[in-house]
Amino acid sequence: MERLGRPRRATLRAIIQLNTPGGLLDSTQKIVQSFLGSPVPVVVYVAPTGATATSAGCFITIAASVAAMAPATTIGAAHPVSIGGFPSGGEEKTDETMKQKLENFSVSYIETIAGKRQRNVDWAKSAVKESASITAEKALQLKVIDLIAPDISNLLQQLNGRVVDGKTLKTTSAEISEIKMSASENIFQKLWRPEVMFVLMLIAIYGIIGEMTTPGAILPGVVGAIALVIALYLAAVLPVNVTGLVLIALALMLFIFDVYATTHGVLTVGGIIAFLIGSLMLFNRGDPLFRLSLNYIIPATLVTAAFFIFVIGKGLRAQLLPVKVGKETLIGKTVTALTPVDSRNGRIFVEGEYWNAISDTPIEKDEQAEIAAVQGLTVKLQPKGKHSHAIN
Repeated sequence: MERLGRPRRATLRAIIQLNTPGGLLDSTQKIVQSFLGSPVPVVVYVAPTGATATSAGCFITIAASVAAMAPATTIGAAHPVSIGGFPSGGEEKTDETMKQKLENFSVSYIETIAGKRQRNVDWAKSAVKESASITAEKALQLKVIDLIAPDISNLLQQLNGRVVDGKTLKTTSAEISEIKMSASENIFQKLWRPEVMFVLMLIAIYGIIGEMTTPGAILPGVVGAIALVIALYLAAVLPVNVTGLVLIALALMLFIFDVYATTHGVLTVGGIIAFLIGSLMLFNRGDPLFRLSLNYIIPATLVTAAFFIFVIGKGLRAQLLPVKVGKETLIGKTVTALTPVDSRNGRIFVEGEYWNAISDTPIEKDEQAEIAAVQGLTVKLQPKGKHSHAIN
């Protein structure tokens, strides 16, 4: 964005340099409303060479007080694309009805804007209805835009003396002051992408589940929690399909269930399919602005499946293995009484240690018996062949 000021009694004006594949309709409406209600002329300049003003960018350019484009740029393709899906699983007829309503609104909206700015209404409507797209030269010929300028300096020269909304622009001697994005805006621009949210969501899944399977590791849980918070924030901004999220959650449940169930991998296969379909549905693939590439989806599906099959699966199965250390390992061992053992006292030697021993059935010295239970620092013995296990 460029801020232009006239040296003396000039009114502050702005040139907004635009290069966008599109955006959300509600955001577009706010920008258009601010342009139409601006007390000073607003110039939109589609640049640099090769830039586009498609979809939402077309609405914004037409809404400007002065619409300019650099050579070899394009404008149009403003047909609305439904995003977010129908979480309730509406029928196709309902879906088509909503699309028609959105298209009709967009047509009337761009017709109103073009009429307000005295631009080519018929072409503006075709940009929505037929996704028409034209070059800067053709746009100037059809009176969609006001002028073509190769750079800012040339644009200022062409703007000088032009009467806009009853005001004469004097821009020849104007000083250009670039308004750069703030640090937070720069970060947001980099984060506000479907693939970033997708990767953060995977990190959150791996981190939190990794912490649950290995309590006390801390780092996976912290990283996963941070990634989850950021992913939730992006989910509130990006057009996320709830059905896609549900399928991904179902996939994770199937992966975990297959670790405990003896399904011979059937649930894991189902989980892989659910994860793949959920990832495909997570964002609208018909809109290039929110399209999640298969280059992310396929590797993520394979990595997630491997993560649960090998990493999480082995970790959970390890927790189900018999205990190999501690008091539990003493139960069932055969020992020899060092002293007579009765219900009050006795002594044995096992695993390199001396233990106090008791037994409901008296055991003679040097007689063999089994450890039936461990109660603190005392073991309870029983004659071989009986089984009654407890640990206190």
